[in-house]
Amino acid sequence: MSTIYVPGMASEFEPEQVVREVTDALRRKFPGKDPAEVERVVRAEVDELKNRPVHDYVSVLAQRAAKKQLRAES
Repeated sequence: MSTIYVPGMASEFEPEQVVREVTDALRRKFPGKDPAEVERVVRAEVDELKNRPVHDYVSVLAQRAAKKQLRAES
């Protein structure tokens, strides 16, 4: 697992933890979707956001973007 240290934050940003948490939340919200597809969409969104300078909102932004994409695929 790759961990990214973010100066000034109380804890380190862990992309894999964000993927797990957001995937779990969206699997509950989209029970009819293939769980692997939900994780793929979430992982793609987190990967796109993880190199941005502020990590405080990666979870929220990734969840919003993934939710939008999953709804569009319905």
